[in-house]
Order: sequence, then C-alpha cells, then structure tokens
Amino acid sequence: MAMNTIGSWQNHAISLGLPPNTPVKKQIDEFIRRWDNFPIAPERRANPAWAQNTVDGDEINLFDILPLFRLNDGDGGFYLDKACVVSRDPLDPDNFGKQNVGIYRMEVKGKRKLGLQPVPMHDIALHLHKAEERGEDLPIAITLGNDPIITLMGATPLKYDQSEYEMAGALRESSYPSATAPLTCFDVPWGSEVILEGVIESRKREIEGPFGEFTGHYSGGRNMTVVRIDKVSYRTRPIFESLYLGMPWTEIDYLMGPATCVPLYQQLKAEFPEVQAVNAMYTHGLLAIISTKKRYGGFARAVGLRAMTTPHGLGYVKMVIMVDEDVDPFNLPQVMWALSSKVNPSGDLVQLPNMSVLELDPGSSPAGITDKLIIDATTPVAPDNRGHYSQPVVDLPETKAWAEKLTAMLAARK
Repeated sequence: MAMNTIGSWQNHAISLGLPPNTPVKKQIDEFIRRWDNFPIAPERRANPAWAQNTVDGDEINLFDILPLFRLNDGDGGFYLDKACVVSRDPLDPDNFGKQNVGIYRMEVKGKRKLGLQPVPMHDIALHLHKAEERGEDLPIAITLGNDPIITLMGATPLKYDQSEYEMAGALRESSYPSATAPLTCFDVPWGSEVILEGVIESRKREIEGPFGEFTGHYSGGRNMTVVRIDKVSYRTRPIFESLYLGMPWTEIDYLMGPATCVPLYQQLKAEFPEVQAVNAMYTHGLLAIISTKKRYGGFARAVGLRAMTTPHGLGYVKMVIMVDEDVDPFNLPQVMWALSSKVNPSGDLVQLPNMSVLELDPGSSPAGITDKLIIDATTPVAPDNRGHYSQPVVDLPETKAWAEKLTAMLAARK
C-alpha cells in the first residue's frame, strides 16, 4: 500500500519534475508555463504491466484483490478515493477530447459493486445524463495506482473538450504513455497497477456514504450511482494507492491547490487579460482570491462573477476576494491589508442568492444550493468615485537594495 505520495510541497514539486525545495509559488508559475504546451498527444503503448492478471464476471471479488481499509472511523465503508475514472461522451464516443479522466470517491459495496459519487458539475455527470436519457448504462474504466501526473490531471478542472492525457503530456513536457483497456477499449494509463472495467448502471441509485471529506466534515449518506465491475486487470503484486482526506491540510489540499489555481487563472486570463494571479488553494477553491487591473468601475466584480461560472467555479467557488494588481493574492498579510483598508461593506459586498455549489459544502441549504459572495477589495476607478483614496505609501527605489545589503551584513556577523 502507498499513501501521501503528494502529501507535501516537496513531493508535489517532485511530481512535476522540479527540485524538492522549489517554492510553492514557483511550482504554480511552472504549471502555468507548461500549460501552454497543450496539447501533446499521448504515446500509445502495448503490453502494460496491469495486463499480467485478469478476472472476469462473477469470479471478481474486490475484497480479495484489493487491500481495502477504512480511512476515517465514521466512514460508511471502504473507499477508493485516488482512482481515476475514465468515461466517454455517449453521443460522441470517438471524440478524444471529450473522453474524461476524473477522480471521484467510490465506496466498495460488494464483491463487484461500487457506489460512485458523480458531482453534477463534473464531466462524468454529463456523460451519465446523456446515457440515461437513452436508457443506457455508462461504460467506465477505473485506474488505480497511477503516476502523479495523471492524478494531478484527474483533479484539474479542464474544459469539457480538453483531454487530460494531452494536458498530462503538456505538464510532463513529453507524450504521456497510455494503453487500451481490454473490455471498454478506453484509453487508460499504461503504468497503472490495476484496471477495473464495468458500467454505471442506468437510473440505479443506492445509499452511499458517509465519508470524511475535504471540507473537514462527514458528508452523510445520499443516493448515488451504482457501478458493476465486469473485468479486473492487475499487475502481479500490485501497489494499492489511497489518499487520506479530512480536516485540512491533508494530501488532497496539496493535490488540489495548484490544480485549482492554474485552470482558474488560465480560463480567466483568456477572457480578461487584466487578471494577474489567482489563489484558490483553500478547501478545493471554495474561496478564491484574484488580483486584477481594472478597465473601468465595476470591472473587478465582473471578473469575480466570471470566476464563479468557470467549469470549477460552478460547483466550488462560492466566495471571491478581488484585489488590485499590486496585491499578491498568495501573500495573506497583503490580502488582509486590502480587506481592512479598501472594503466598505455598504457597497463592496455582492451577494448572489440561490447559486449552485457541490452538495459536499456543509454550509449549503438545501445541499447543493448556496448564496455566493464577491468581496471587492480593489481601489475604485471611474466612474466609481467612492472613498477618498490618496497616493499610496510605497518604498523608495533604493529601499530594496539597502534591505538586501543590511541583511547580508547581518548574515556575515553570525
């Protein structure tokens, strides 16, 4: 068994092929730089190690094949929570870009039965909706024991027609190795340890949960989809990888932090070149801090609204703090200064009632519905003439050089 493989910033850096001591902000900057490599087509390989052993149909017993264990004492069962789930658009199955690779929690409910939670805002939920409209099951392939790059991609909210495999190639700066799953013929990672293939059964729901989630709370039990496993392929003596999550910070926060910041930044920057940086590191991006230049009065709020309607924002971004371009959203003292000195609650809080959010948000009521909030901590520009902002206090040009000189002198005395 293996756990916590991306459970530190040092390990996250290694997963990107960077030195372990690379600062977090530089890791995000490198993620952004490599994003521009997209797309890099995968390299399809034969003879994957996971094809060494196979089990079919009623011979499958997941309790024998996998070393399952309970992650939190209040969990309703054993979970697969770091597997990648591959699905295709039933109406356009040959469109490689619409083939989705995502990470969804799955409760092992029987020898060949899983309960899977498809969050409505995720691509797999759209695939399932299309299949069920036709009265069909949705074929899926579940990959366990994946290398960190495809795990990062499975956690990254891409656009619907962007391929996780092509983005994985961009992130590793070379083609990502894939293979063909024997039953579904889906593209799966060549280097995985175990491949489970089967279907999400059409219009069938059973209670799944509770489960200790990334919010730091148990999610409770809800009616979720049922997966029937029809084929298992696995490497001899496979490594079973799992992910612990619960009260932040845990491995999922290291995994999701940059993987949320970067796509939000890229999607906003494409439409608003004025956007400078996005910090969505906290609790899966339920809160985002965005720095931007302003074209005109109210512009920052428009950016905040757009953040809430990106692929990730629809289900997660429920609070946005907008700051000026000279405020680093990753520097929390600067953010606190902007909040305390620039926000007038009478006009700088924009509340949006009855908005969508994922059901796991414990503050939503009913589950999946919440009010969202934009906090505008930017300096007003015309025609918004509120406040009485004078020239900001800034250091003289030579201050930085003197600070560095004095720091070096003090270091030399030690």
